Amino acid sequence: MSQKKMLQCSTGALLLLLLPWFGGLVLGEISNNFSQCLDFFYNKTPPKGISAAGYQPICQRYKNQYRFASLYHRQHRSPLYSAYVLSPADGKRPKSTWMFEPQLAFSCASSEMQPFHTPVDQNVIESQAVFEDYRNSNFTKGHLNPSMHQKTKEDREATFTLTNVVPQQAGSNSGTWNGLENEVLRKFKAFCNGSMHVITGAMPYESEARSINNRVSVPEYMWSAYCCPSYRSDLPESVKPFFPTYAAVGRNDRNSGEEIVPVNVKARASVRGYDVRRMSLETLEGVLKQRLAMPITLFHRQCL
Repeated sequence: MSQKKMLQCSTGALLLLLLPWFGGLVLGEISNNFSQCLDFFYNKTPPKGISAAGYQPICQRYKNQYRFASLYHRQHRSPLYSAYVLSPADGKRPKSTWMFEPQLAFSCASSEMQPFHTPVDQNVIESQAVFEDYRNSNFTKGHLNPSMHQKTKEDREATFTLTNVVPQQAGSNSGTWNGLENEVLRKFKAFCNGSMHVITGAMPYESEARSINNRVSVPEYMWSAYCCPSYRSDLPESVKPFFPTYAAVGRNDRNSGEEIVPVNVKARASVRGYDVRRMSLETLEGVLKQRLAMPITLFHRQCL
């Protein structure tokens, strides 16, 4: 083993020993197949059909518990999706302390996801998005697993990792997409009798890729789908199409075409062009198949 590699491994071991001094860091764990965190997928089955190289499964841990799962693309320095079990928050959005994943930089590093320090190690910069990428970028840090879909303070804190974030326009993040997140939460509270599994992701541009800082892939669209196999038997007729599954795609570029998501020209100016289109799970999977060139199946047996 080279001297540099030995130093990297020793550093990872030292960080593991120093964990108690940091008051409990966010923990992330690189996985080959999500085997450590299958509970965040319906029927313990991750999405099928994703075959492109470069994707890295991450089991996101915090204070010795797995909190959710993310599929991260190393070259794009952004996640394709995050998967979680929805649970309404029992408190407020926590103060954000942004984290990074050491194992993306050093395979022998500890599984402890850590807050950014200055200066940031070059291996970390090369392997993933860093806080500086977003500075003065005109993009917000858009959660795929939103903190307010997580019950406990620790669950919510664990979402503040850049491996769970994509560059998102403010009109989408705090406007129309936030409205969708709240809508899903209301449906869960009102009609879901058991667990609701959610997978939320990003869809890159079809032809000319775009990025911030020439490093972090910017999505043209956001997408999300949920699976609630156990729900009320007396659903109102207007709600029945939303169970057991439903999905949506949201615009992240005002200038995109309207083939996937039409624009409501009567929307208020701050959110105009960031429309969200509700759709069936099958329709979303068709869109993903076309745009990503992969026959993706999000939920085992369509959540039936």
